[in-house]
Amino acid sequence: MKLISKIIKNINIFFGYVSAIVIVMVSGILLFEVFIRYFYSMPTDWEIELSIMLLIISTFMAAGFTQISRGHVNIEILDALLSKKIIKWRILISDIVSILFCAFISYSSWILFYESYTEGRMSESSWGPKLWPVFLFMAIGMTFLTLQILVQIFEESIPGVFKKKKIQHEFHEPELME
Repeated sequence: MKLISKIIKNINIFFGYVSAIVIVMVSGILLFEVFIRYFYSMPTDWEIELSIMLLIISTFMAAGFTQISRGHVNIEILDALLSKKIIKWRILISDIVSILFCAFISYSSWILFYESYTEGRMSESSWGPKLWPVFLFMAIGMTFLTLQILVQIFEESIPGVFKKKKIQHEFHEPELME
């Protein structure tokens, strides 16, 4: 289990760094578009759509990376009001709800990818790129987010709730009475 957990975590870290590179690429594409429009008065019809597609890809691919540090939306004000035991239960319950939601979105994304690939769906813009690459990365990102939550449930949430407190017994050697 530790090996699988490490592999999932490393893949999510890799996806996180790739997502950062993609965001830098989007910045370059948009700067190029501004430059071409301003200096050459030439409109382009691909850069905005490509930028949106790349940002969607980046968002979904970075989701597991964000989950590693539990960086997704969290209601921290409750933690100040609740006991540690209840907080651990809240985390476990929210992880279970999250994994159910993410598994559903992941499954739906794979179906969407399959349909867009087999049907050859394309954007309705003048550029008209195929849509399946975006849906593929959406499905991969959601799958790895789901796997990351699953790893955290088994490695952090369940042990946090059900971990038995170790009772430390002090051992005293009996003293000899004279």
